[in-house]
Amino acid sequence: VGILDASTLGKIEIKGKDSAKFLEMMYANNWMKLPVGKARYGFMLGEDGMVMDDGVTIRLAEDHFYMHTTTGGAAGVLGWMERWLQTEWPEMEVFLTSVTDHWATAALVGPNSRKVISAICDGVDFSAEAFPFMASRVGKIGELECRVNRISFSGELAYEINVPANYGRFIWEKLMEAGKQYDITPYGTETMHVLRAEKGFIIAGQDTDGSVHPYDLNMGWAVSANKPFSFIGKRGMAREDCVRPNRKQLVGLKTKDPKQVIPEGSQAVSDPKQKIPMAMLGHITSSYWSENLNCSIAMGYIKGGIERMGENVYYPQADGSIIEAEICSSVFLDPAGDRQNV
Repeated sequence: VGILDASTLGKIEIKGKDSAKFLEMMYANNWMKLPVGKARYGFMLGEDGMVMDDGVTIRLAEDHFYMHTTTGGAAGVLGWMERWLQTEWPEMEVFLTSVTDHWATAALVGPNSRKVISAICDGVDFSAEAFPFMASRVGKIGELECRVNRISFSGELAYEINVPANYGRFIWEKLMEAGKQYDITPYGTETMHVLRAEKGFIIAGQDTDGSVHPYDLNMGWAVSANKPFSFIGKRGMAREDCVRPNRKQLVGLKTKDPKQVIPEGSQAVSDPKQKIPMAMLGHITSSYWSENLNCSIAMGYIKGGIERMGENVYYPQADGSIIEAEICSSVFLDPAGDRQNV
């Protein structure tokens, strides 16, 4: 079991009778039918259809949502939503409040996380049946009320415990004490980056750059084509350039030499012997050594990459060397998601 300080994630409260409709129009996926106490991952797109932010939003009541944004995107997302509310949809009854600094969040992650949180949190049934993945519950740790969200950015069984910001140290120490018998280990963002890459989870701003839409990411499942309201970016994604064949698409990459880690930013070519300037196929966005898998893992863009699984591409380096890699799924570990759903 590990523990991560996730307090830096952006947090925005959305209240009002039109909140669900508002989210339908701001996000690419469906929100009207999300039950109270459940969470959903969503993409926020620009008018051009390109991904600008992502995150998990929880429905706390029929007219109350709690949105997570990327750490660096919190202010921009709030400003983007206010712009649409104030200039395009002023008739909507929706109120937005930044609460990033109001809450401290500890992510408790790993096969023993259920045992640790169950030992200190009262008022919540932590069984898999009563508290499934992407659900949210309210409990108490001593006299302190907390909100526990079963969300995972590592692909493992995980819980995010939210308490008022001034109690951040208190909750951290409680979790560390309860986790001693399981050798609980604090970890930071570098470890988190490796864990999420093993699962093929993207980081907006690292694996996206303002020029990719959800289908480029092979994440069309996060776009709802049949919802009752149109959404920002829908028309943008239908532009001629966005539907042309051979667009760059995000794929996984396995190096032929498992010990070689492709430097991020490396450009892909189909033939390393071609004359300069070479015809570039794409580039690496995330690349790490995975101690868990005992090999390097990478994600990157390749023209028409989703249809090119199993093909080899090459990454010329500044020192004259060539790194060869095979195009594969971006999910390197537990593709069925059994670990997070246990």
